[in-house]
Amino acid sequence: MKSFLQSVYELIVETSTNLPGDVRRAIARAQEREDAATRSGLSLSTIARNIKMAENNVSPICQDTGMPTFIVHTPVGANQLVMKEQIREAISRATKEGKLRTNSVDSLTGSNSGDNLGPGTPVIHFEQWDKDMIEVRLVLKGGGCENKNIQYNLPAELEGLGKAGRDLDGIRKCIMHAVYQAQGQGCSAGFIGVGIGGDRTTGYELAKQQLFRKVEDTNPISELHNLEYYVMDKANQLGIGTMGFGGEVTLLGCKIGVMNRLPASFFVSVAYNCWAFRRQGVLIDSTTGEIQEWVYERGTEVEMQESAATAANGQAKAADTGNESRQIVLTTPITEEAIRSLRVGDVVIINGEMHTGRDALHKHLMDHEAPVDLNGAVIYHCGPVMLKDEEGWHVKAAGPTTSIREEPYQGDIIKKFGIRAVIGKGGMGAKTLAALGEHGAVYLNAIGGAAQYYAECIKKVNSVDFIEFGIPEAMWHLQVEGFAAIVTMDAHGNSLHADVDRDSFEKLAQLKEPVFI
Repeated sequence: MKSFLQSVYELIVETSTNLPGDVRRAIARAQEREDAATRSGLSLSTIARNIKMAENNVSPICQDTGMPTFIVHTPVGANQLVMKEQIREAISRATKEGKLRTNSVDSLTGSNSGDNLGPGTPVIHFEQWDKDMIEVRLVLKGGGCENKNIQYNLPAELEGLGKAGRDLDGIRKCIMHAVYQAQGQGCSAGFIGVGIGGDRTTGYELAKQQLFRKVEDTNPISELHNLEYYVMDKANQLGIGTMGFGGEVTLLGCKIGVMNRLPASFFVSVAYNCWAFRRQGVLIDSTTGEIQEWVYERGTEVEMQESAATAANGQAKAADTGNESRQIVLTTPITEEAIRSLRVGDVVIINGEMHTGRDALHKHLMDHEAPVDLNGAVIYHCGPVMLKDEEGWHVKAAGPTTSIREEPYQGDIIKKFGIRAVIGKGGMGAKTLAALGEHGAVYLNAIGGAAQYYAECIKKVNSVDFIEFGIPEAMWHLQVEGFAAIVTMDAHGNSLHADVDRDSFEKLAQLKEPVFI
């Protein structure tokens, strides 16, 4: 199979850069439901723009490669050892060419392998089947949504929903709780795969397998078909919305599977996937290794439509009040006075230098001085995709990462260095909110997954520190122009994330009574 390696490489590039047609249609339906001038509506418009940019640029839709997971079906007698080695080689090549971020990290040392290869990376599952063709399916599921996966062991007591028993109604409660707990941290509006039964391991595997189903398919099991319909209806009444900004659309797809279990165990496993639902597959000729057919409709067949409003124009309405939000342009370094004038809902446009910082940097700064002056600075929770040539470093993708991981550090670092703005996605907690008020800072929510949209705002890589942490965890000093984000936590004790969580919890609690599917 001389062409197998090239075919897998093409699959990787397509999966990373071109969202499938069924996913695009789900996002388009969400746009139709959402008021284009609200925060969620603006976010969906930015998402649509980002999808088109990634396709046109042949660059990652989202900067987070996640864990590349392959499902490979082979004819009897096929050499799986050779296929595995060529899949690994294709992953390495795609990484070096900037189609994937360097994302495989040693769990003990924190060292980044630099090529997405290492023990357990990528994940490759081989299964034989009775067909002559080879089928290779790939999903790139980012870490932010992976962290919102959740598993329940019934019976259980669920906050807001009460007792969940070992029956279909208990399963219903688990799924609704799973959607609620994700809020905007998994880049909602999202998709969920649900696995009922199995053990702890196979339950999660079954849940992830559901993500390979087509968005518009029909569950052959009538009870599960009805449950999928119920979840889609009720989840979109929770008011969590895109990015957790509040709104009409919280869930884009729900797929449920079932397998037998042990008498003593009753697991309900939920795999949450962000809107950037990157999965694709190919049927490959087992003699030549050439691609014969794409498993999912390619994104080029479905055009994404942007609304007239964009995040940059600042015409966002406050979804909770209906008032017009302001657009404020800030140039770094930013004064405390300028920050304290901001309110939740304001659209902020940043010009000047900002600095990326993720888990490794935040931990380091707790005990060390910063390599640059951070007084009045902006920290961006971002692990970009970077490529270097003779002219220097270039940003290939640069969307926000989930901020809540930095909650143990953020307030202390704001105080220590005089940081004025933190940009990320999904919001932060009470400790950070208190620090914003005490020291004069704000949290700005960027659009999760919009890696091309934000990369376009970065005009130059000024320099980099701590490259030894690996590209995602290094501190990149970036010159930006027109970088737009929304104030969701201000210096006056207001948090949109806390408001949406409280409101959606009240709506969740209304689903407590048993429902017979």
